[in-house]
Amino acid sequence: MRVIAGTAKSLQLKTPVGMDTRPTTDRIKETLFNMLHPYLDGALFVDLFSGSGGIGIEALSRGARYAYFVENEKRAAACILENLHFTHLIDRAAVLKTDVLSALYGIHEQEADIIFMDPPYDRGHEERVLAILRELSWVTDNTLIVIETSLKTELTYLERLGFSLEKEKRYKTNRHVFCRKR
Repeated sequence: MRVIAGTAKSLQLKTPVGMDTRPTTDRIKETLFNMLHPYLDGALFVDLFSGSGGIGIEALSRGARYAYFVENEKRAAACILENLHFTHLIDRAAVLKTDVLSALYGIHEQEADIIFMDPPYDRGHEERVLAILRELSWVTDNTLIVIETSLKTELTYLERLGFSLEKEKRYKTNRHVFCRKR
């Protein structure tokens, strides 16, 4: 896995050994960041269920001002720190080594610009996280929320939770869903 563009372009990132992380392929990452491009410059980026940190590091490399990485698994969190040091982006990042639901209450910012979440597929984490996000003051109607899910994951509860679907990009086995608070 590598950084595709920006200040850390072409640097190889480490991934946690023996874990169930699903690093995003270069092709899908490039498509995602083409869609995020207008929102990245100077953005506060929150990467939930970070794995190796590849998405948040890509955001920093492409111009995000600061990124929070939330990862509960100890080896994955250590991998994120290694990758941040290797890419020289550590001074623009915070790694929160805790579960996502707890971490959301530990972020004290005026406003997040982009929240990206890539939870383990088909376990219902998306709904629980969105239920908390709707209550947080730093998540506003300007905050773009991107959810990576399997194709079969139902998100019919978005409107009930107070979110509006902006767009969806489907790939062979997964998709990115873009939404905002209403």
